[in-house]
Amino acid sequence: MVSRTTDDYQKLAIAGCEILCEPAFWAGFDRSSAQGFYDYFRQLTEYEPKRAEKFGIKHYCWLCINPKEADDPVFAREVMSLIPDFLQRNTVLGIGEIGLNKNTRNELTIFEEHVQIALQYDLPILIHTPHLEDKKKGTKLILDALANFSSLQREKVIIDHVEEHTAAMVLDQGYWAGMTLYPESKCTPNRAIDMLETLGSDRLWLNSACDWGVSDPLAVPKCALEMKKREHSAAFIEEVCYHNPARFLSQSKNFSL
Repeated sequence: MVSRTTDDYQKLAIAGCEILCEPAFWAGFDRSSAQGFYDYFRQLTEYEPKRAEKFGIKHYCWLCINPKEADDPVFAREVMSLIPDFLQRNTVLGIGEIGLNKNTRNELTIFEEHVQIALQYDLPILIHTPHLEDKKKGTKLILDALANFSSLQREKVIIDHVEEHTAAMVLDQGYWAGMTLYPESKCTPNRAIDMLETLGSDRLWLNSACDWGVSDPLAVPKCALEMKKREHSAAFIEEVCYHNPARFLSQSKNFSL
């Protein structure tokens, strides 16, 4: 939501949105210092919750250095050293969105170090999978890396941006899978509904992509409307759009409805 205008909060409130969870993300440009991340973490934990509250919406966040900026391990570790000081703030859900962007060795190393932070503080994890042709390879690399953490509770991990060729891989290994609704890549509403009809609703959730490109904060309610047109029941729609994310997020000690 740091990339969105106040109008988006108004529209979300009118659409019935009660809660937002915002991952630590790219700023639209590469930040040049860890201090820039320090201010960004303050923005996520101090300013955005107040902006959302004006519209009756609870704002939660995840913290990390995102994969797009994680290919320099020295810089990434400098940023990661800031994270523990923010974990005590009562709107922080966990670590995310960590993962891979170009599937590099450095990205994978920093990903694993983020997982270690999450385990140390007993936090849920939100994972970004790469785009387009790198997605299946990147998802497999992520799953292989996670398998090395014997103490990891898989039900506390959501692997986001799944598509038709990666969703079953994620679910079969006991993780949650996120379907990111996006007009130009990732997943359209009808593709997401196709996957729900194929895979069922267990450990799947929908989320709206909101970033610096063409994206739509109202993608989830619009997808709910498409589900209604395809004659899914109100109970099924509520399960996918409300109860599933609430079920996963409730594993964070800071989350409450």
